Amino acid sequence: MSCLLMADALLHNPNGACQSVFGLNTVLEYQTQGIGGRLIETFIRLAREEYQKGVILTCKEEKIFYYAKVDFINKDESDSDHSGIKWY
Repeated sequence: MSCLLMADALLHNPNGACQSVFGLNTVLEYQTQGIGGRLIETFIRLAREEYQKGVILTCKEEKIFYYAKVDFINKDESDSDHSGIKWY
């Protein structure tokens, strides 16, 4: 479904069971300051406050380790090929 949402935002369901994050970037000079981590914590907190089942995040292969450190579980390669990139 994530690849379809990237192609057509009208497929978004505001009452869906999960919060989806399709990208998170921190400007280079602000990296290693914990800003990205605080954003992720906020996504998770907001999902809980809305009684959602969880947060779904797509990322590039080199970011899997980073997201695993904040308890995301890699569910393998996505079927998305958005922008010709392999997503997880």
